Amino acid sequence: MKLLLKREQRAGTLGGKLAFTLDVRADLSADERWRIAQYKLGSGVLYKGESTMVAGTEDAKHGNSIVCGGPHPTVTVSDLENGRRIECKDIFDMLETEQQIKEAAQTFKHMLDACKQFGVQGVIEL
Repeated sequence: MKLLLKREQRAGTLGGKLAFTLDVRADLSADERWRIAQYKLGSGVLYKGESTMVAGTEDAKHGNSIVCGGPHPTVTVSDLENGRRIECKDIFDMLETEQQIKEAAQTFKHMLDACKQFGVQGVIEL
């Protein structure tokens, strides 16, 4: 699994301050996609922010969008699989969100690797 992150900024509406966006998506192998489907992991929450989720709007390029600075956005396994755009109130919020999503994706990768071990006997040297 590879985590793909893209940072962008744009001018706010009516000359307001800058808006920051973070696009997140995982590049998954066929085996990883199979394990997600096999164990029904798609609805699993990887990240729950301290901001709010706005009504998601389908965007052909980025999937649903969420805006930080509102009530608690979440990123699920399916969001990571399909891609998600997160709009943040400032660069600090964006960097913090990015770091938390990286950590959550790393934990998820460990979980996918653990799924490979079912039915396999392990030996631990003590």
